[in-house]
Amino acid sequence: MKDFDLLTILMNGEFSAMLLKGIRMTLQIAAGSWLLAMSLALVLLVVRLTPSVIAQRAVAAYVSYHRNVPTLVQLMLWYFGISSLLPDDLQAWLSEHNGEALFAIIALGLCQAAYFSEDLRSGLRSIPDGQTEAARALGHSYLSSMRHVILPQAVRNAVPALVNHSVSLFKNSSLAMAIGVAELTHAVKEIESQSFRTFEAYLVATVLYLGFSLLIMAAGAWLSKRYSIAGAR
Repeated sequence: MKDFDLLTILMNGEFSAMLLKGIRMTLQIAAGSWLLAMSLALVLLVVRLTPSVIAQRAVAAYVSYHRNVPTLVQLMLWYFGISSLLPDDLQAWLSEHNGEALFAIIALGLCQAAYFSEDLRSGLRSIPDGQTEAARALGHSYLSSMRHVILPQAVRNAVPALVNHSVSLFKNSSLAMAIGVAELTHAVKEIESQSFRTFEAYLVATVLYLGFSLLIMAAGAWLSKRYSIAGAR
């Protein structure tokens, strides 16, 4: 039985470089997919608010698909399935420019957009109808009232759920390892295979994922407090 020796990993220059590179890639995937997810979630929310039944059903089908198909399967579909349908020149370009990370961002972003859109819709439904009527009475158009009155309140109400799903998105970035992305989990697996320090390697990964998740939660708590309505409980 080997003695516990965390410094074997932390003080090794090669291993430290692998960890830093993995952390950077994880943050890039998480940030890129979050931006894609939030942008698309706002579009889905607006479409769902339209009077078109077809548009509402299309968004509902989108949400249902991404909430019921495992995220790993969606990653595989994009990387091994959809990528094979692209022109050969584009496939070659992607293979030379870290296409694995791009497909991971797309798959995770599209998947998380379904959850974000439902969070925003719940936040929107919690706003009394009188808010819309008051905004229209003050001369706001539909779009103006949504932009300046309704959506800011909806986002504020949805912050706790959005933070929880943002943490889930960050953790799900580890699934990108399955398609060859050299993110944090991939780096830790390589370190473990080279150092034979299984417990120490995955302990480092555990602490890093926990630390970043707690930072996201702390940022969400700060936002909730910063933009909370005076007197609200």
